[in-house]
Amino acid sequence: MVKKTKSGNIIELKNVWKTYTMGEVKVHALRGLNLEVKNGEFLAIMGPSGSGKSTLMNMVGALDVPTTGHIFLAEKDIALMSESNLAQLRGKKIGFIFQKFNLITSMTAKENVMLPLTFQNLSAWEKSEKAQNTLNQVGLGDRLYHTPNELSGGQQQRVAIARALSNSPDVILADEPTGALDSKTGGSVLDFLKKLHREEGTTIVMVTHDEKIAKHADRIAYLKDGMIVKSLDVDTEKMIAEQNKKMNNS
Repeated sequence: MVKKTKSGNIIELKNVWKTYTMGEVKVHALRGLNLEVKNGEFLAIMGPSGSGKSTLMNMVGALDVPTTGHIFLAEKDIALMSESNLAQLRGKKIGFIFQKFNLITSMTAKENVMLPLTFQNLSAWEKSEKAQNTLNQVGLGDRLYHTPNELSGGQQQRVAIARALSNSPDVILADEPTGALDSKTGGSVLDFLKKLHREEGTTIVMVTHDEKIAKHADRIAYLKDGMIVKSLDVDTEKMIAEQNKKMNNS
């Protein structure tokens, strides 16, 4: 795959509010949130439970629209789009990786990976070939016809990654992608995401509760009470930490 080299922002959220009405109570999940994600960036989003992480991911992934504000995905304002157009945009631009894998247990690995290709203008042979190539890419070329129950947790997550990659999306949204895995297997999944970002220029937005995992990203955005309260450049933070360590040792 050719490395993506586009400049500028692929995602922009401008003064986004998301309000849910529960009886007579209004709950503001997002409160005037502003966020920019550059093309080819690896962004980690951190925040405590109830901070709005899931709502934010739904917005970025075009799974929901804001109560007020604007969300631009590839320069298109999803707040103004119909559900059918949103579905097409999701299919072309976004790949989803979930903590619980969300694989269909009655389908083989290959059939699960072919699912996002269902609504693409491809022949059956092209869908099959693309699914097989993508599973080869994540090291599961010998597990094409295994169902999820016949795969380990790490293998299931790699099937989920292959499914996310099958449409060659511009953006991968990863919601706690290592949360259901042991540390070794989670590390290998994280290494694959970093390789995908580094070698192919794929934009990755990852939600995680683990700061050690978040520090593998380019940038960490901290979410609290539905707002981004802090954004840190990881390389800058590492450089400052190294300088402080040298000063303390001198």
